[in-house]
Amino acid sequence: MISYEPLWKTMKKRKISKYQLVKKYGFSNGTIDRLRSNDHVSTYTIERLCSILNCSPNDIFSVEFPEDSVTFPEK
Repeated sequence: MISYEPLWKTMKKRKISKYQLVKKYGFSNGTIDRLRSNDHVSTYTIERLCSILNCSPNDIFSVEFPEDSVTFPEK
């Protein structure tokens, strides 16, 4: 599962608000809603956030898999 929890921490550290993402940087409210809901966003959105926040993708999102959901094909 994708989590954008690191994004909110990075934004707080850089003093950038959701409001600024919309008004100053042109993000849509729909994109902000998808980030809040941990929904899928494009790599372009991730790239823009990294540029605005001067950070890496690891500072934007994390990927977590429940232990029982990871399966490997048998050889």
